Amino acid sequence: MTISCATHLLSEPCGGVPNNALPLMLYPGIAAAATGDIADWFEQRFDTNGWPPRWRYPVFTYTHFHSNIHEVLGIYQGSAEIQFGGEAGPVIAVSKGDAVLIPAGVGHKQITASKDFMAVGAYPAGFSPDKCLDQPEKLTETQRNVAAVPRPGSDPLFGEEGGIHSYWTP
Repeated sequence: MTISCATHLLSEPCGGVPNNALPLMLYPGIAAAATGDIADWFEQRFDTNGWPPRWRYPVFTYTHFHSNIHEVLGIYQGSAEIQFGGEAGPVIAVSKGDAVLIPAGVGHKQITASKDFMAVGAYPAGFSPDKCLDQPEKLTETQRNVAAVPRPGSDPLFGEEGGIHSYWTP
């Protein structure tokens, strides 16, 4: 299976959202060949690659970000439009079978969604996410936190080769 990634660079702060020099990565249709329960497929794939799944839920409808860890979403049901990078950032459509890797500090919020929209969320093993809001007065602190986040050793979907190893190079 050959799946290409699409990237969006959201490196400039927006209000109180620090964003990141690492690109947001989209894996369109990554689960297209999955058989059975797509949520289970994402959870097994993430876990196998060192990103244990943590939740099944839609995306919050307000801008938030994680200053201490990267996050991956596996869309297993429905479709949505999600705004990335803060209030001035792009709105990207995602649907069943897609995945999105969100670098630490990149804001995200659900703008619209089908009634059945659901995602699996995961983070690199050994890390627990904080939840930060668009608060300009905390920007300096959150930028420091984001700068200290290590790059994961494996891509949540491709493991040791591809994905972040191609797009998140130093």
